[in-house]
Amino acid sequence: MAPDSDAPDHWHAPLRHVRAAELSGDTGQSSGMTRREAVSGKSVGAEKVWMGQAHVAPGTASANHHHGDSETGIYVVSGRPVFVFARDGEEVRLTPEPGDYVFVPPWTPHREENPGEEEAVVVLARSSQEAVVVNLPPGSLTDHA
Repeated sequence: MAPDSDAPDHWHAPLRHVRAAELSGDTGQSSGMTRREAVSGKSVGAEKVWMGQAHVAPGTASANHHHGDSETGIYVVSGRPVFVFARDGEEVRLTPEPGDYVFVPPWTPHREENPGEEEAVVVLARSSQEAVVVNLPPGSLTDHA
């Protein structure tokens, strides 16, 4: 069967290079951390994925938040971030090291903390082309358990 002449040529679609200096801070934010968008619908025309990075300053924590129906994969680049979520009404703390990964399921309230003395930097990948961030009130992790 001959290819549809009006269909996009997926075999020859160009790759896109997003330089570190081109990352955009025009994305969902939570207090205590800065998210920077790299690969998205806005930046490269992505349809199914969002990627970027987050920076958490020393001695700070993000607001409690979730990412809607997006799955989130996190790769720890540097620092010692702590990821906090609730299980059975109690806060649970994950303490990955550089090189480790963390998976955040859809709708799961959580927060990132950085109790260390150096900035924590992580790479984020989401199953949505948008950086969905829904900030929640303090204490909301265990309130919804």
